[in-house]
Amino acid sequence: MSAWDDLDHHLRPAVEASTREFERIRPALVEVTEEMRRSMQGIFDSSELHPLFVTARTKTVESFRDKASRTLASPEPDAAPTLVFPDPMRNLTDLVGVRVITTLPHEVDLAANLIKRQRQDFDCRGDREKDIGSIESGTYGYSSRHLIMRTIHNDAVRRFQHAQHPESKAGGSYLFEVQIRTVLAHAWSEIEHDIRFKASNPKAWSPYFDRQFTGTAAMLETVESAFAELHERYETVTGFWDEDGEGSAPLTPNQIRHVWQTLLPHVDRKADDNWGWAAELLAAHELRTTIELAALLQADTITTVRRALDHRYSPGPDRLLDDMLLWHYGARHIDLTAEDPGIEPSPRRDSLQRRFRQMEIFRSRGAGSAR
Repeated sequence: MSAWDDLDHHLRPAVEASTREFERIRPALVEVTEEMRRSMQGIFDSSELHPLFVTARTKTVESFRDKASRTLASPEPDAAPTLVFPDPMRNLTDLVGVRVITTLPHEVDLAANLIKRQRQDFDCRGDREKDIGSIESGTYGYSSRHLIMRTIHNDAVRRFQHAQHPESKAGGSYLFEVQIRTVLAHAWSEIEHDIRFKASNPKAWSPYFDRQFTGTAAMLETVESAFAELHERYETVTGFWDEDGEGSAPLTPNQIRHVWQTLLPHVDRKADDNWGWAAELLAAHELRTTIELAALLQADTITTVRRALDHRYSPGPDRLLDDMLLWHYGARHIDLTAEDPGIEPSPRRDSLQRRFRQMEIFRSRGAGSAR
């Protein structure tokens, strides 16, 4: 049941008059809506941020009437309620709505800030994070950034204002709403809106629906967090290959740990968290920059080395790095990092030579050759 259906009969004439006026000028407002969509799309076309899509809609006549019918109870006993929006043509800021759908959560803030910087065309009059459920209350729901924007000297708005009030001077300023949210939040909210708010029979409702919506919202938040982490890791890894950026960073023990734990988080971390020996091994081969370590730690090569040595136990970072260098540099790695020949005992040299023989046998079966 809509707010219009429950509206007090004393308030109906005012709402009916506003609705007729909205229906009359709505075609001109549709032109404003399309102009706002083009403007928002143009902002992103000339930036590095590219949302999945930008859409816009003009409020329907039915939706306008329903929202204009919302009332507030009077504080006076037995007094008639009053309209929340006594002049809906002026009070409602969502008659024109633009929706910007992004891929990842951090892009929501980037999009909002980009739009707010277009001060030659728009003035931001409101900015809030709208969510159904919040961290503070310990509940879940979709999150959406809502901006209230005002146009500045816009020609489409002037035409609309002239259609609305032919006798008045059109200034070209108009308030409209921009919603920015992720594609997952968008899908959730669209489904929820269709089921929860557009239900034809409000009596045909079960509390289990609310429980299911809460559960799916929790899963959505988890998935979005996973995608955000995946994107952050991707940005970090691609940075390792930037010769003019992080790729040129020197291989200090801390940097080696950072690169290793980013590329190979599944490999057990070192118990003592001391990466000094790893730095010494790499320096022995004059590997001194991040990009050189990233090139060494290629997943397919690691898999090959594991197969060649058939490790009884999963090697830790020190051992796996040692094996990777042995695979790439062979006898040279032994000479650079093991005890001098003739020194007894020589446990490291003996171990390296044994592992190198295994690698050579494996290579002889068609797995490649050392440098």
